[in-house]
Amino acid sequence: MVTATQTNKEQFLQQGYLKVEGVLDPETVLDPIIQEYHGVLDDLANDLFASGRISSRYEDLGFDERLIKIYQETGEAHMQYFDFSLPFQGVKEDTPFWAGPAVLNAFVNEKLLDAVEELIGPEIYSNPVQHVRIKPPEKYLPKNDQGLPVIGPTVWHQDHGVVTDEADDTNMVTTWFSLTDTPVESGPLRVVPGSHRTGLLTHCEDYEGNGAELISSVMQIPQRLFDYEEAIPMPTKRGDVIFMHKQTVHGSLSNVSEQIRWSFDLRYNPIGQNTGREAFPGFVARSRRNPESELRDPVQWKQSWLDTRSRMAKINQDGTSDVTFSRWADGHPDCEY
Repeated sequence: MVTATQTNKEQFLQQGYLKVEGVLDPETVLDPIIQEYHGVLDDLANDLFASGRISSRYEDLGFDERLIKIYQETGEAHMQYFDFSLPFQGVKEDTPFWAGPAVLNAFVNEKLLDAVEELIGPEIYSNPVQHVRIKPPEKYLPKNDQGLPVIGPTVWHQDHGVVTDEADDTNMVTTWFSLTDTPVESGPLRVVPGSHRTGLLTHCEDYEGNGAELISSVMQIPQRLFDYEEAIPMPTKRGDVIFMHKQTVHGSLSNVSEQIRWSFDLRYNPIGQNTGREAFPGFVARSRRNPESELRDPVQWKQSWLDTRSRMAKINQDGTSDVTFSRWADGHPDCEY
């Protein structure tokens, strides 16, 4: 059994991150996810072809080539089709998402939960702050209005910074793993060791002070607020898992390889603690105290997101904020540059 040992737990607490090798079995956990996503790509291609946005379904191409071709022809990244979460604004009754059985199987993998248990205890809740990220090589991607790839490197942030302040006392741990080998050239995570000890840093929207290559509407931390030059890349093999403290500053490198970089970004916290995104559904992933409460039914899990989609389709429309997902306001002095 691969778990975070006490020594590894000490490293996690001291450095703010931990990489554990060989947690997830590629053949029984990761390959079924990839196969499942071939069907998701079929759905995307069929929808775009039916609406006249692409000239072919490109069924003769492999997953990577087909995805890139669709992105190039439409000029967009259609990541909502693949994600197992929803947007904060403008959700419709038919907004796509994916909550398939192979994905749930990874969320509740016993070896993964063993490692999480070593870090936060045996009563484990699957926090709904969760995403899949499929990043093709940047050189093959269409450009946005700023001349940058439509999917680029992830900007500097803390996972504490993307939840509401109700979760300030939540012991949230991030788990990151790649479905493909992710060497440095593929754009792996990069973390700033020890940065979790500085506390929560200011996150700024539309911030350009970190350099033109990082211009983004996504919240990011100004580099002058932390020792960004201390960042280290975290290349991984399939099956490796990176665990991060919620205040560890991290981002990712650009994908300058020839292969897609495909990762899952999941979070867990002790049962009963606020998720910081209470409008979205979490579930009990493990409970030594009450095993019957654990969710293992993919139909039930998908339905929880279908119900959430129906609720979200009635709120946060046309720029309104009936439910707030961000803790940050414009005009903070740290965001001046």
